[in-house]
Amino acid sequence: MGNFSVIIRVRNEERWVGHAIQSCLDYLDGPQIVVVDNNSNDESINIVRNFTHDPALEKNEKRYADVIVKRIIDYTPGRALNQGVQCCSFENILILSAHCVIQSLPPSIILSNYITDYGCVFGKQIPVYRGMKITPRYLWSHFGDTSQINMMSPLENRYFLHNAFCFYSKEILLKYPFDECISGKEDRIWASDYVQSGCKYLYQPDLVAHHHYTEKGNT
Repeated sequence: MGNFSVIIRVRNEERWVGHAIQSCLDYLDGPQIVVVDNNSNDESINIVRNFTHDPALEKNEKRYADVIVKRIIDYTPGRALNQGVQCCSFENILILSAHCVIQSLPPSIILSNYITDYGCVFGKQIPVYRGMKITPRYLWSHFGDTSQINMMSPLENRYFLHNAFCFYSKEILLKYPFDECISGKEDRIWASDYVQSGCKYLYQPDLVAHHHYTEKGNT
C-alpha cells in the first residue's frame, strides 16, 4: 500500500518505536514516517533514524523510509498531531502509537475506499502485556469484531475514537484540526465535533494492531 504518511508521537519510546515503524514498512509500501518528539532523552530518536535510507546503500522500501523528526515545544496531544499533519506529504495519513504494532490491513484499494468514504477510520487494538494478550476490558471492550459508524461509548457516554491506530484523510485533518488546548482524549473531542458537523467516521475491525504495555500507557 503506497502513498501513506504515518504520524508517531514519541516521548521515550525506545522499547517499541522500532517495532511500530517496521510494521508500517511491512504493511505500507514506502511510507513517509513523521515522528513528533516530545523531549525524548532515551534512544528513541536514534532508533527512528535507523530507518532513514542511506544514499550509499541500495534502496529497500521494506527496510528504510522517508523519515522526518519534528521537535515540539509546549506539548499537547492535539498540537503534536496538528504539527505532524503539516509535515505529511501524502493525502492518506495513519496516526499510530509508538507502542502499537500493525498485525493486519485490508488490500490497499479497500483501505483507501474507507478513508475516502468516511475521512476517518480506526482499527481494532488488541492489548498485550509482556507478550500476553490480555482480556479486553474497560477501554479495550470498545474494540469488538463488528464494524460501526460513529461509535458511541456506554462507558464514557460519548462518541468513541482512538488515535493509537487511526487513518485519516489529510484534507479532513486540515479542515477539522485537533483541539490543542486539552491534555488528553483529543480523539474523542474530535469525533464529537466531526459528527456534529454532519460527518461520519468508521470503526473497522479488519484493521488490527497490537497495543503493547508501557509504564505510562493505557494497556
